[in-house]
Amino acid sequence: MADIIQLLPDHVANQIAAGEVIQRPASIVKELLENAVDAGAKSIQLIIKDSGRSLVQVIDNGSGMSESDARMSYERHATSKIRVADDLFAIRSMGFRGEAMASIAAVAQVETKTRLHDRELGTVIKIDGSKVISQEPCQCAPGTNTAIKNLFFNIPARRNFLKSNPVELKHILEEFYRVAIAFPQISFSLINNDQETYRLPVTSLKQRIIGLMGNSLNEKLLTVNEQTNIINISGFVGKPDSARKNRGEQYFFINNRFFKSSYLHHAVVTAMQNLIAPDSYPSYFIFFEIDPSQIDINIHPTKTEIKFTDEKSIYAILRSAVKKAIGQHILSPLIDFEGNATINIPIPKKADEVQSPHIKINPDFNPFNAPSKSGAYGKNTLNQWPKSDWETITGEKIPEAQMDFIHQKDEYLFDQKSIEPQEARQAQQPYLVHKKFLITQVKSGMMVIDVKGALTRIAYEKLMRSTKTSGNSQQLLFPFAKEFSGPDFELLIALKVELQQLGFSMEHLGDRTLAFNGLPSELNDVNAEEVIDDLLNNFKANMQQLQISRLETIAQGLSKNLARNQVKKINVDECQSIIDRLFACEIPNHSPDGKNIINIYSLEELAQRFLK
Repeated sequence: MADIIQLLPDHVANQIAAGEVIQRPASIVKELLENAVDAGAKSIQLIIKDSGRSLVQVIDNGSGMSESDARMSYERHATSKIRVADDLFAIRSMGFRGEAMASIAAVAQVETKTRLHDRELGTVIKIDGSKVISQEPCQCAPGTNTAIKNLFFNIPARRNFLKSNPVELKHILEEFYRVAIAFPQISFSLINNDQETYRLPVTSLKQRIIGLMGNSLNEKLLTVNEQTNIINISGFVGKPDSARKNRGEQYFFINNRFFKSSYLHHAVVTAMQNLIAPDSYPSYFIFFEIDPSQIDINIHPTKTEIKFTDEKSIYAILRSAVKKAIGQHILSPLIDFEGNATINIPIPKKADEVQSPHIKINPDFNPFNAPSKSGAYGKNTLNQWPKSDWETITGEKIPEAQMDFIHQKDEYLFDQKSIEPQEARQAQQPYLVHKKFLITQVKSGMMVIDVKGALTRIAYEKLMRSTKTSGNSQQLLFPFAKEFSGPDFELLIALKVELQQLGFSMEHLGDRTLAFNGLPSELNDVNAEEVIDDLLNNFKANMQQLQISRLETIAQGLSKNLARNQVKKINVDECQSIIDRLFACEIPNHSPDGKNIINIYSLEELAQRFLK
């Protein structure tokens, strides 16, 4: 049998390696930004077009590269960060494995211009799918300018797996945030489709977070600071009342490198136990400083997972630090050492200005001898009100006109024949159980209806009907403006057409601020800002696996919000109306997300329950 094992060609091996490192445009953004940071840049500019499909470009004023370094940077495992294996356990740079640029060049068209600060000329190198097209001297600014064009142009199958532009842009912004937050001492800017989205000057960590996430976060951050001989922890955690329904503003950094850890996330959540709802997620921006020899960051292709030598101790220290931050926040408003302890009580200057109150007291009045004036409505209830009590308490006689009214026949005030007996009314109405279920009698037995599911279905179909007439919008008496984080703003702009179909009226005021002038008429009883936040949270939670249109996804989120608010206010008198409206729907048996609304239990099933 002939030999069948052979070495793969370089371009094939590079494409396989690229599958681990370059998953989407955001992966390129991460690698280029981290390279710029490692190069000592003080200013970094990110330019993207078509959510990174057409162009990802990073321009920095870092150290730059020589002609030979520029060429070597695109070879596999070529790096300036490590020399021996032991260097892997003393890493403080962002990149180190030397595989990113080679992987990028394997699946895209690359052009890099770079120049050392002490040279007059730089070099430009062009690579097309791992093949070097040209390299020649050029005039360029000191630093490095790398443009990645037409990602996955030579692997169409991989390109087809990319998500929609809003989803890919969300991932790009997330990578941008991770680097920009970690290095507030570096200025960053982001240009998306020729429009500047961010311009972040050198600033403090808190101001950098606010610059990225919006001013609304300014008063929600609590300082976390804990210094130990094992690890130093610093940063910010959101107040418990600012916890959100979805994972969002949650960042861990180890020696300024972003990482994920469900174990340490649990430490933060545990520190806020009983302060946030079970299904809520706190915001945090927490930095860990530790000896590099105590961690291993070389366990994942994207280096977002970290292995600690003493994870349990770090868990306990983090939980304690977060508890301390929350405790200081709770106590500090109660103790104001700088406040004015004096109480100003106005005192008249002249004694004759003070007048004692005049109170008439009847020493013969005994409240225990007075007849009871409480009780159920019934015959002669008003007639039995003692005239003497009124006169005793007020010192006045009841006017004759009022006395005539009191002595009218009770039938004029309480027509008991027109009031249906309570038992008869209850027999005709469904039973409301804990504001969660409706129970009513049907011919075959008993029907149980999920109240929240029913209200969600009713609201969903009403919203979808309104889209056929471009939405029923209700103009707000007091329009409001709201500043959003970058991903949220881009998402709302991308969903503008669908939101208008549902009845939202909004306009761009500049930067990342939107003004809302109108909402769907169905939302007339809810908090407008909470509706927008819930809408965003729901869409982001489902955008990765959208099986339905964006319009239907938004309508589902809004209908859940409406149902949640209506359930709180529901009363017995509305139960029959809910049943009637549910069965008027096109699909009454299932909620918009496919869950059961109605269950019918036959008499035989119920009887068997009692025979067990």
